[in-house]
Amino acid sequence: MKVMMLLGYNGAAADVQLGSGASLPLSLKTRAVGDVTIVQCSGRIVAGPEAESLREHVCGILQDHRDIILHLGEVAFIDSSGLGMLVRLLTSTRRVSSDLKLCSLRSDTHKLLQMTSLIKLFDVHDSEEAAVSAFYRRKAPDGRASVVGPSLLCVDQSADVLAYLRELLRNAGYSVLTNSNLHDALILIHATRPNLLVLGPSLTASPGTMQSFRTACTGIPVVELGSEFSTLDAGRAASDLLKNVQAYLHSQVR
Repeated sequence: MKVMMLLGYNGAAADVQLGSGASLPLSLKTRAVGDVTIVQCSGRIVAGPEAESLREHVCGILQDHRDIILHLGEVAFIDSSGLGMLVRLLTSTRRVSSDLKLCSLRSDTHKLLQMTSLIKLFDVHDSEEAAVSAFYRRKAPDGRASVVGPSLLCVDQSADVLAYLRELLRNAGYSVLTNSNLHDALILIHATRPNLLVLGPSLTASPGTMQSFRTACTGIPVVELGSEFSTLDAGRAASDLLKNVQAYLHSQVR
């Protein structure tokens, strides 16, 4: 029976299903938060198709992404084989100079890791935000933060616009993170404290998230993309944006 996996790296849900269309007891939803990939697991991690589907899913992510978080808050049960598979995944990720963190564990899952002493092996965090922040706190071997150029966070609903902004600004010498929604952008603001935000039009969120986002943005300069940005001549859009970014950053250091 064939296992199909759809990886949604730009925030889309990725559900693991059998070839017949019936859902597995374990479902996986994947999204990118900056350079970090979060896999939200729901159901059971047990011997058989469930554990194998998670292993294949994470190994597929590792082909293009190096920082992975497993959100286990909705995992109701892990058997010995499932726990062994998690250990194998951790070993596999670190073997290729990547890393795997766990977050949002239920109390029974946390107790399981303590009873088996595996709590010492895994890097466990209370929330997604804490786990993402842990990745961004990593230091280069010489002790300096591994960031090149001023850091920019770009938020827009369009994956095409984000791809354009990412390459344009990186080629201009900036360290760039992108995201498509305010909830995950808020996590990145707390984790990285960017020097500047580039915000697209018509971004929406719940009232609570919107208020938290405004509070987090206090003191961070913001360049807003107009509603016409995506349809402007690409050269003109690039020139205007780079001028605005440079002006805002220059005003911060005077």
